[in-house]
Amino acid sequence: MMRRAAWPLAGRAAAGFFMTKRQAGMQLIHIGGVVVQVVRKAIKHLHLGVYPPLGQVRISVPLRVTDEAARQLVLDKLGWIKRHQAKIAARQRPAAQKLVSGELHYFLGQPYRLEVIYHARKKGRVALHHADLELHVPLGASAAQRGLVLQRWYRQQLTALLPAWAEKWSAAMGVRASEWRVKKMKTKWGTCNIRARRIWLNLELAKQPIHCVEYVLVHELAHLIERRHDARFKAVMDQHCPHWRACRKELNSVSLAHAAWGG
Repeated sequence: MMRRAAWPLAGRAAAGFFMTKRQAGMQLIHIGGVVVQVVRKAIKHLHLGVYPPLGQVRISVPLRVTDEAARQLVLDKLGWIKRHQAKIAARQRPAAQKLVSGELHYFLGQPYRLEVIYHARKKGRVALHHADLELHVPLGASAAQRGLVLQRWYRQQLTALLPAWAEKWSAAMGVRASEWRVKKMKTKWGTCNIRARRIWLNLELAKQPIHCVEYVLVHELAHLIERRHDARFKAVMDQHCPHWRACRKELNSVSLAHAAWGG
C-alpha cells in the first residue's frame, strides 16, 4: 500500500510566489540520498507519497509554493520517507500477477488499478481512465492472451513517446543514434550498438518513472561519446543526468527476470 500524506500551506510555503501554468511541470530533486519527483499542480495542499513497488517518492506542490518550501518539507519528512521505503523493501516479493481486476499495474511510474473488461469483439485494447487501467479483451481470453494485449499497449505507448525523448537528449548531448528500437530484454534496460549507432530500450521501461527512462536514454547516448564506463563516460553522465546513480540504483531494484505479462 502506498503511504501518502497532505500538509496545509503555512509559514514560508503560504507566502510563496504564484507560478503560471507555463511554469507548471515535473522536476527531480535529490535530498539525503532520496530522489523525489516534484509535480506542480493547481491544488491547495502539499501531498507527499511513497509508492510501491520501489519506494518512489513524489510530492505534489501547489503552483504558488516556492521550490525552497517544497524542498524543506521533503527534508523535514526525510525520516518518514526512509521508514516507509524500508517497509516496502522488506516486504516479500508478491506473487506473479494474473492480470485480473484489482491488481496494481504501473505506467511511467504511476500506479493504476487494473480493470479487465470482457466483450464480444475479437481484438483487445487498453485505455487509461483516471486511476484505472482498463484492459478490454475478448470473452474467454486467457491470462497469456490478456498479457499480450497489455504488452502491445505498453509497446505502442513507449514507441510513441520515444521520439520526443530521443530528440531532447540528442540535442542536449550533441550526439545522435541512427535508430531507436524497443524490445523485451531479461537482463538489460538498454543496449547500444556503437558501430551501427543503434539503441535498443527494454519494453519494461514503459512501467518505470520518466526520470529512470531518461537516465537509460542518456546512458546509451553517452556510449556514442565514450565506449567504456570510464571516467570520461561518468563525466558525461554527471553533466547531463546528475542523479544517474540514484536512478541506476532504483532500476537495479527491479527484477527483470520476474517481470511478467501474464501466462
